[in-house]
Amino acid sequence: MISKRHLLPISLAISALTFTAPPVLADFGSKHDKHRVPKSARKGPRPPRQQPFDFSAIFNTVQILEAGAVEIHLGGHINQAELETMDPIEAYVHAFEEGDELFEINYNALDGVGVNVGNGKRFTSFPRPDLRGPMAWANILPHRATGPNGDSCISCHNVPVADGGGGVNDNVIRMDPERKQKGFIERNSPHLFGMGAVQLVAEEMTTELQSLRDQAVADSCASGESASVEIAAKGVSFGEISVSCENVNYDNLAGIDTDLIVRPFEWKGLTGFVRAFVRGAAHQELGMQATELVGDADSDFDSITNELSVGDITALTIYNAAQPRPVTKIELNSVIDTLNEEEKETYGLPLSEADIASIQNGEEIFSSISCASCHSPEMEVASPVFYEPSKHASYRDETYPAGNIAGLPTTSLQFNLLTDILDNPQELPSGQTLGQFEESENGGAIVRLYGDLKRHDMGRALAEEFDEGNVGASVFLTENLWGVGSTAPYLHDGRATTMTEAVLFHGGEAQSSKEQFEALSDAEKADLLKFLDNLVLYLAP
Repeated sequence: MISKRHLLPISLAISALTFTAPPVLADFGSKHDKHRVPKSARKGPRPPRQQPFDFSAIFNTVQILEAGAVEIHLGGHINQAELETMDPIEAYVHAFEEGDELFEINYNALDGVGVNVGNGKRFTSFPRPDLRGPMAWANILPHRATGPNGDSCISCHNVPVADGGGGVNDNVIRMDPERKQKGFIERNSPHLFGMGAVQLVAEEMTTELQSLRDQAVADSCASGESASVEIAAKGVSFGEISVSCENVNYDNLAGIDTDLIVRPFEWKGLTGFVRAFVRGAAHQELGMQATELVGDADSDFDSITNELSVGDITALTIYNAAQPRPVTKIELNSVIDTLNEEEKETYGLPLSEADIASIQNGEEIFSSISCASCHSPEMEVASPVFYEPSKHASYRDETYPAGNIAGLPTTSLQFNLLTDILDNPQELPSGQTLGQFEESENGGAIVRLYGDLKRHDMGRALAEEFDEGNVGASVFLTENLWGVGSTAPYLHDGRATTMTEAVLFHGGEAQSSKEQFEALSDAEKADLLKFLDNLVLYLAP
């Protein structure tokens, strides 16, 4: 702020200035006319039309680099066969550590990062279907929906820590490469904590749902009578099916595809398992094509093949799947002696008794206004062991997307959610570590995800320019709220900068909960938001 004593000399200086009126100019027409050159004054022949840029020349740099540049391949390939011959625990730890390296590497041209997006550029934040040349964006296989927009996984997953979410500057702008549509959609990067547990929840839900269908078919065929059966798993209803022996009607199914496979990843619930998520992101966001995706072909025209080996994808899958669970500030407060001063400041610790009471009251309000009907506080995984590849047929590759079976893993790597999480080793008063999942009375794992892995219609306010995945333009998978206190901005495109905004954007199936939120007192809203802010991401340094 400028003090008043500075204003007097400035004003005096201004008042002392004298101004001279500008000369009167003749009317020469448009103010842009002075830049025009009469046709009669133009001299010389018209310059020749430039030839289209030869994009293939750019990728000759790879041969130049390999012929004698100092730079090297940054991502060393992992051998799948070697992983499968190791001791199981040794293989898991090795894959996790190698996956960590692959996640953080800034890949370069020698690794095959990027694709041809015109004018010699490898990266773009916007889809380029207009580039239709023989080695251009639109002809890359598999067809692209976006980017590539980065040279590392961590470049989009780093808020507030590694493997976290991303800000709006990291939003992915997408199109549907398989059909024409108007407009584009945006995707905010989600955090990756607890991914393996989420897949295990989905696997068990799928088993339960498909078993209900199969039993209904068997009963109907045996009795000769038709029946309507509710399809539900882990307390989540997906509507009902009508069965007349082998004829199954899915018209009243809700929030899931007719194959009854729970797909827990992406904002629309389009991807079923971690491995598919990893190789899809590598292709779309980085332009790093896995061998299992395209075989030995150079399908992105960058002179590099086998950019990510089967072992590389396994390592990245294990690394992502074995991420620690999100935690709460109350938990961090219980191990506050293990935290440094910066961490205490980041998470607003220590918590007072009043803070804890406010959080606990907010949790009760969360349930009372029916938020928990979709954001289910917890689910139990009966079998807490994650296998890669999965033991469940719907969550592994029977053949690779490239169409071959060569190189398919023959032995599963595995880890236990209760005992084998490597990050966040601080011991809680209960005896479990901060990274491990809590054991249930039945020996399973309690997954406090605050979600239901079901799609819901969220109303017109959130409807998108086009219907990605053909699930409905306003239909989205329930976002798991664990970690929400660390992952602003909110919603699928980061449009909500505060939690209150995120709630107020709810409509459709969530309209009633939004109206109940609006009816809360300011004190009740404050407690509810304090509870949500208590759900955080933490990664020990």
